[in-house]
Amino acid sequence: MGRRFAGLLAGFGALFGLLGDATAQERGGRPGDFDFFVLALSWSPAFCESTGASRGSAQCDPGRRLGFVVHGLWPQHERGYPSQCDSRNAPRYVIDETADIFPDAGLARHQWRKHGTCSGLDPSSYFRAVRRARDLVKVPEPLQSPSRDGQTTGATVERAFAEVNPGLRPDMMAVTCRRGELREVRVCLEKDLSGFRRCPEVDAEACRFGPIRVTAPR
Repeated sequence: MGRRFAGLLAGFGALFGLLGDATAQERGGRPGDFDFFVLALSWSPAFCESTGASRGSAQCDPGRRLGFVVHGLWPQHERGYPSQCDSRNAPRYVIDETADIFPDAGLARHQWRKHGTCSGLDPSSYFRAVRRARDLVKVPEPLQSPSRDGQTTGATVERAFAEVNPGLRPDMMAVTCRRGELREVRVCLEKDLSGFRRCPEVDAEACRFGPIRVTAPR
């Protein structure tokens, strides 16, 4: 596992893009009026190392050893994305049921307010869609919970995801990075979650080349 992970990461490079949401934000919008979804999978060790641990996020509690976690499921236009489409809050019991897909209840609440309200779904249905989207994307085994820090490139990460997810191609996702660290993998999905799809604007945000540090889960 150690050698295999090191081999996979050997070709990876500067891989940490914005933890913020993809493309230009369009505040407001009509719920349900969007073109496709983006499933954002955040690399938890990077978040915890940069800001999460100092904020006391439950995601970063010692011993959790989280790797990729769901950041969100974002309604997206071909150009830009809607946000905060209405002021509804998700009931607490619905948020409580997301513990298996979100690493922190506060993140689930934020994702509903910013993105879920634009989906055209009620809170329960939106979070079921998040779970379904997460189940569609398999994380390559070497990147599930590496035992040591390594290096790679965004292009290598994209190829690894494409290899274990039939139908997924590099032009259907973006690996983002910041300050030479892996941040997220963003996968574009059809609006009905029937499969993957091309997303030129999201794909353009990818950092594909140059060495990237991949911090191992703690």
